[in-house]
Amino acid sequence: MSPVTVRQTGILFHPDNKRVMVRPFIASDPTRVEHIIARALALSEADVETQLALLRADFSARHFDLESCWRRHFSMVRGHVGDQFLSFPRQLYIGALFSGEYALESAALFNPSIVPHPDQSGLGEGDLRFVMSLRATGEGHISSIEFRSGVIRADASLAIDQVSPLVSEPDMEENPTYRKLMFQHKLKEMGFENEWSQRILGPLGEDFAHEDLERSMLQDLGEAEEHRREVERTRECMNWLARSNYEVHFPPAVSLSQRIIFPNSPNESNGIEDARFVRFFEDDGSACYYATYTAYNGRAILPQLIETPDFQNFRVRTLNGQAVQNKGMALFPRRINGRFAMISRQDDENLFLMFSDNLHFWNTPEMLAGPRQPWQFVKIGNCGSPIETEAGWLVITHGVGPMRRYCIGAMLLALDDPGRVLGCLPGPLLEPSEERREGYVPNVVYSCGALTHRGRLFLPYALSDTSSSIATIELAELLAALLHSS
Repeated sequence: MSPVTVRQTGILFHPDNKRVMVRPFIASDPTRVEHIIARALALSEADVETQLALLRADFSARHFDLESCWRRHFSMVRGHVGDQFLSFPRQLYIGALFSGEYALESAALFNPSIVPHPDQSGLGEGDLRFVMSLRATGEGHISSIEFRSGVIRADASLAIDQVSPLVSEPDMEENPTYRKLMFQHKLKEMGFENEWSQRILGPLGEDFAHEDLERSMLQDLGEAEEHRREVERTRECMNWLARSNYEVHFPPAVSLSQRIIFPNSPNESNGIEDARFVRFFEDDGSACYYATYTAYNGRAILPQLIETPDFQNFRVRTLNGQAVQNKGMALFPRRINGRFAMISRQDDENLFLMFSDNLHFWNTPEMLAGPRQPWQFVKIGNCGSPIETEAGWLVITHGVGPMRRYCIGAMLLALDDPGRVLGCLPGPLLEPSEERREGYVPNVVYSCGALTHRGRLFLPYALSDTSSSIATIELAELLAALLHSS
């Protein structure tokens, strides 16, 4: 039984297997790629036009810009064609042969976080427009980030914006920039700070572009024959690090629900998991949105950071430091005593607190709280960034108990000293209900971030890693219960 009253809104976000995107479908064996291209080259121009017409009739209505996808995928296999001239229709057709539809949310749409929308224009008094991020999971358990939007009315009712049936990948920045200091620190962490890497980075500016890095590496390779193995391994690491720090942009005409952030770098090839978005205010009042998330490559996990001012332009950055490990890092929405603060879980069991002078470097986590109640005896973690209230920092938590049962709880931290716990609910706020316990992963309720508005907590949460809903709680009642628990 929840210690406070939790009201369900009845809103449900179900996975929709009709929302599909076009992904590369390219065999790893070069011989097979060449065989497919040879079959396409054997067709007459008229046959190519006929096949394209059939493809357009069958697939164009399902995608925002189908032919740009075909062009992009043709460019991936262009090297197998040689120097021969190909007509534009034949290029499109070959691109289509190396393309396939991917249903982003065919398995699940879950683990939501919610933040105020950057555009609050045109609303009634007391209304709040919001952005909700969701983890979409499809074939192969590959996860990406989707978005929804809506309005919380002054009377606490919710209106969800219509969801587009189409999805769109962003444009990749072809020549992203990097900060030299962060690049050097990450190389050192990975054991690749050596004479050659110093020679490569030395001539570059404090901020350098990807093409500058490539040029510096190519110029120096001829002088590094005596240490060929070390140089190749260092070069691979530098290329990996460069690809892991990328920028993407959506055209303004692409609506929020159409925008998809799909894995782009090697370390997230198997998924972008559990993004915890927060609107962060600097001391001068300027705001930016950040999200910590888990990058998964099929073998290892790595916490990373997303930055966006507007949910249209995104920068993905690796994080640095000994404390950058495990899952569930969640950034406080402002500096505390001049420093950034983060809730984390380095040991996959307890909650930790850490501070840093630099958003991208994290070390020396300190124990904050551990499992205390039977419903969280296996481990505890956060359910998103702490929320500032007059009584203290409200942290929505999750606990795992017997039979891998996930429940949602809450704790309260002191505003000026978040290492001091003011209260923890003895029982869950939310737990898997009998009618909603079945799913992709049964017996789970989970969230990646909530917000408060006009005295209420709006808590989006996932149901058994399958779908998502939203609950509301009177903030005063919750804070009173937390202070009483102390």
